[in-house]
Amino acid sequence: MVLALLTYVKPIEEIDALRPRHLEWISARIDAGEVLLAGRRASATGGVMLYRGEAEAVEAIARTDPYLIEGAATLELVGFTAAIASAEVGALLA
Repeated sequence: MVLALLTYVKPIEEIDALRPRHLEWISARIDAGEVLLAGRRASATGGVMLYRGEAEAVEAIARTDPYLIEGAATLELVGFTAAIASAEVGALLA
């Protein structure tokens, strides 16, 4: 699994203009089984996505996000092996 942290580097007005494309992109990634969950940071300074897969493959997918293509955000990837989870999240480990 890989946690992706996006940080906005453009004004929020530019982010908001790109958001519909970004959300369509996320929906397609969820439908493909690549993204497990996604959301905006509470501080509205970026976003967080949880990907299924290994860092190299995830980075290739993540780089197709409209926010990254348009230079509106930077990307940090954190790979990890989930070892324990709540019952609600346990299905993600399967």
